[in-house]
Amino acid sequence: MAGIYLHIPFCKQACYYCDFHFSTNLQRKHELVQALAQELVLRKEYLGNDVINTIYFGGGTPSLLSEDELQLIMDTIYKNFRVNPQTEITLEANPDDLSISHLSKLRAAGINRLSIGIQSFDDQVLKFLNRAHDSRAATACVEEARQAGFNNISIDLIYAIPDQDNALWKQNIQRALHLHPEHISSYSLTIEDKTVFGRWAAAGKLKITEDETTATQLEILVAELEDAGFAQYEVSNFSKPDFESKHNSSYWKQEQYLGIGPSAHSYNERSRQYNINNNHRYIESIRRNIIPFTLEELTAEDKINDFLLTTLRTQWGADLKKLKTLYGYDLIFDHHAYIDSLLERKFATLENNVLVLTKAGRLLADKIASDLFLIQ
Repeated sequence: MAGIYLHIPFCKQACYYCDFHFSTNLQRKHELVQALAQELVLRKEYLGNDVINTIYFGGGTPSLLSEDELQLIMDTIYKNFRVNPQTEITLEANPDDLSISHLSKLRAAGINRLSIGIQSFDDQVLKFLNRAHDSRAATACVEEARQAGFNNISIDLIYAIPDQDNALWKQNIQRALHLHPEHISSYSLTIEDKTVFGRWAAAGKLKITEDETTATQLEILVAELEDAGFAQYEVSNFSKPDFESKHNSSYWKQEQYLGIGPSAHSYNERSRQYNINNNHRYIESIRRNIIPFTLEELTAEDKINDFLLTTLRTQWGADLKKLKTLYGYDLIFDHHAYIDSLLERKFATLENNVLVLTKAGRLLADKIASDLFLIQ
């Protein structure tokens, strides 16, 4: 199975924390959508003859697409790829875009999963983040999505926000749970250099949340969601049974995917491709039937490190037998002392040659993976 990711690089306004590629100038939106459709045709051989199991509209703000623009993309996919009739089709959306009318059109176009960027139910926090919606819209859009027939809804939340104490964070989690989503993705606020928050931090105008507080709020999140019947199937992702994101899980399981649009990434087990992150240059290049990308051929070390980084973040863990079969690498032989220390400190379990991080270990997942990396 394979997946298709489509990057929609437009937003109404810039969130102060976001460093993804996007533009608030929507004048060339339709031209870019036409370029996305053309790139799909140009790259229809990239995934070989694999069946498409997931389609994911990310951004940016895909909910800014009109019904006709969305339909053009969907029609192009179905004409040029083998698509599983049960394909998970996700669209990222902002609450302020989700009227009943628009939600009904999304359902009619084939969208069967919504990932809603709520981030917080606190109006002061939303203003601080420079989000375009308020807490009322955050609640209303989920209720209206249910009315429109959506039964697979994910909510995004952000923690480790400056001056948001643990009690306020717990209130946010409870307000999310009150809406009965099937899935919750939650990430700590990261201060990126080329953002408003990055500039504020460099100027000493932004208080950075301490690591201890960040870890505590993640622990609160895990406990609250587990009590509500959610499983932490990846460090930042939680779902009710059978509602894991199939698309994102394919990344962590290292299945191949095709990325369409400016800044989109593609992976086919041998290499990665990175499209140019400039809307104008992307459109003009595609018009000439030239895909503007950079190619990175993956070394054996790259593949091993990627395997460890992705699998150790999940509830399924790193299958060390599979690692040895695929890449000829015996992790236990090279790192037996370190792995023994993880087991002794209860940061991990090792059963049937599968190394799985515990709740405590997942707090350090990226650090543990990097400690196990092959040095290049």
